[in-house]
Amino acid sequence: MRLDKYLKVTRLIKRRTVANEACDADKVIVNGKAARASYDVKVGDIIEINMGTKTLKVEVLNVSEYATKENASENYRVVE
Repeated sequence: MRLDKYLKVTRLIKRRTVANEACDADKVIVNGKAARASYDVKVGDIIEINMGTKTLKVEVLNVSEYATKENASENYRVVE
């Protein structure tokens, strides 16, 4: 699954266009490298999102095409 879609489905970023823009601005880092929106997310990847002064670091546990509001957070684990 594309990185921008994964961020939207898991509700880490609200809209896919915002996720796409964050990737273009190098605000999303996967496994220590700036990632493009087309990056293919895999289980075990560490995603770091730098938005403003806050940084969120998560580990990918599951990659699913759809997620409800209740089970969206089951797809990742907050690392720091």
